[in-house]
Amino acid sequence: MISPIEPGQEWTVESFTPKDAQGVADLFLGIYGREYPVRIYVEPDLLIEENRSGRVISSVAKTAKGDIVGHNALFNSSPCKKVFESGAGLVHADYRGGHGIFTQMATHGLTKGRERSDVEQVFGEPVCNHPFTQKLSHNLEFVTRAIEINLMPAATYAKEASATGRVTTLLDFITLKSSPRTVHVPKAYESIFPIFYENMDDERQFVLSAKPLSSQRFTTLDTQVFDFAQVARVAVKALGMDFPTVMQAEEDRLLKQGVRVVQVWLSSGDPCVGEAVDSLRSSGYFLGGVLPRWFDSDGILMEKLADEPVWEEINLYFERSQTLMALIRKDWEAVRGLNPKDKGRTGQ
Repeated sequence: MISPIEPGQEWTVESFTPKDAQGVADLFLGIYGREYPVRIYVEPDLLIEENRSGRVISSVAKTAKGDIVGHNALFNSSPCKKVFESGAGLVHADYRGGHGIFTQMATHGLTKGRERSDVEQVFGEPVCNHPFTQKLSHNLEFVTRAIEINLMPAATYAKEASATGRVTTLLDFITLKSSPRTVHVPKAYESIFPIFYENMDDERQFVLSAKPLSSQRFTTLDTQVFDFAQVARVAVKALGMDFPTVMQAEEDRLLKQGVRVVQVWLSSGDPCVGEAVDSLRSSGYFLGGVLPRWFDSDGILMEKLADEPVWEEINLYFERSQTLMALIRKDWEAVRGLNPKDKGRTGQ
């Protein structure tokens, strides 16, 4: 039984302590229900261990009585261990609307990240079924670099009834510690890459990717499947001449598991990345955007969908995300033209 929380209490934002764990779990269960898929936040012992190890850095909004009325965290979810996601954020229903809890928790997390040597880049995934998290991200000076089309199923937001179809999210980034990088630009995206890198808060050198895939290397993939979301994320750890064959076999395997969204992460630190992009586009993948420091080198997001997006229902609040979406949609349409049989879809 989850105890009710009295509204109107004074609160402060603090770093997580073990005694906060049950309150965080109750908050998640109260808002999302027992089917919430990320067990860390609904099982107190797991949350305590993840924070103790430093894999998760939780910020909580706490009342003087010790009630937990908000939570947000930094956690590593990219191939580079120095890139952390800001997420798992929520606020009790009685403490929303002008209180500023979410902003203070996210700001607290960035402050803690700057204090740690192992956090160099932070990104967030503002949802596009409402503008709130997009505004928060913008106010904290994150910049949109990519868009994940059809990422989350509507069922994720069923209790709040805030979505009727799959929900698209942005990928917004902020640099905490400078680390200049060289970016190999695929020929297919040479004209639009500068737009995705506008207002970059670190140094980048751009060179055209002109090197062919090597017969001296073999492709290696690291795939995560999120069954509840029907999403697969394929991190390409190494590129070889066998990439088209290996990637097609992996996609076929994922389709048999019922995956509806396939994301492929490529390293733009690899001079061969352009040929890999061409191969993916010929198989129905389109550009999702760029991913600073994703592999330590920057990354490129390529996407393939089983379901045609309902573009008009994607709520984009700021001009920049609207500009990037127009470029992404144009590439999606171009890829459909290259693949008329499946119209750019992963499966039927």
